[in-house]
Amino acid sequence: MRFYNILLFVFFVITFSSCKLFKSNLMLKTPKDFTYDKIPDSLIKQNYRIERNDLVQIRIFSNDGFKIIDLANSGANYNRLDLDYLVEKDGYAKLPLAGRVKLAGLTIAEAESQLEQVYNEFYVKPYVNAKVTNKRVIVFPGNGGKAQVMNLLNNNTTVIEALALSGGIQEDGKAYKVKLIRNDGSNKPKVYLMDLSRIEGIGVGNTVVMANDIIYVEPRYRFAKTIVGELTPVISLLTSTLLIYTVFIRK
Repeated sequence: MRFYNILLFVFFVITFSSCKLFKSNLMLKTPKDFTYDKIPDSLIKQNYRIERNDLVQIRIFSNDGFKIIDLANSGANYNRLDLDYLVEKDGYAKLPLAGRVKLAGLTIAEAESQLEQVYNEFYVKPYVNAKVTNKRVIVFPGNGGKAQVMNLLNNNTTVIEALALSGGIQEDGKAYKVKLIRNDGSNKPKVYLMDLSRIEGIGVGNTVVMANDIIYVEPRYRFAKTIVGELTPVISLLTSTLLIYTVFIRK
């Protein structure tokens, strides 16, 4: 009888210690009393702003768009030209003829306007078209195995569009608990909570994503499935031990 009590004690010790392993694959958890950042109207209406490490594709036309100017060849004309320039950590991009120009923090329209002023010194009525080509966001759609780093082609891609590109919210995902995590340069990232389970959530869902944003759909925790998976090896071990013990006792 004492042996069975010992086994029972071991069973409970292993069981409760294994509880620490429950939800061990969940990421970016927030405590129950966590205060999420408020989503202001200005955030929803905000356009994409160029970030450090962005690759900016710049196309320049002369005479308000009559001809494309090849910056790399100091004025040679082509029917089409796409050149990518890195926005360095200090926020500046090194451009032909113009030298270092600060682009970080500007919207696409602001960058185009600034570059038109810069190249007005070299060309007649320059017209500039700019586009970020390596804008990436990380999407966790509610199932860890489906997470992906996505390159976004459109300048003003929204949260809903990013989720759609990732395949939508997974079956285990909570549409009412979508976190948008954004590093604004401070030590503490901004964490916005979005409820996309109702039509009223279309407003916050149209928030434009910025470079390196994290969209995290909290997955639904399946307790029964997890506990069975955790306890099955323990039960098998105990069953085998009891079987071996019974065999030896009978002998």
